[in-house]
Amino acid sequence: MYEKKLPINLDCGLHLFLEVIQGKWKINLLWSIYSGIKRPGELHRKIPDATRRVLDNQLNQLIDHGLIKKQIYDGFPLKVEYQLTALGESLIPVIMSTAKWGEEHRNELQKLLKL
Repeated sequence: MYEKKLPINLDCGLHLFLEVIQGKWKINLLWSIYSGIKRPGELHRKIPDATRRVLDNQLNQLIDHGLIKKQIYDGFPLKVEYQLTALGESLIPVIMSTAKWGEEHRNELQKLLKL
């Protein structure tokens, strides 16, 4: 397992937030699960630019950080579903607010990013 070379600064709420949410696909995964996409295959199809390995790794990190939980159902084939925890649900207003900010500043940001 990967170990970080620099210690995590836990003195600030912003650093805690970034430690939990940083990762290219984590916000997309949280939003997708919130929107009703629960199965791993559906999540992989929803985010086709990410490899299965990366998504699985980030899903496991979200589980480790208590933002989602994984439900495994007995049977053949094995059925797995993800759902948000109360902690994960508490991030949805933050994601909505961030998305709103991006939409409100879309024109300016697209010019700056040369999109």
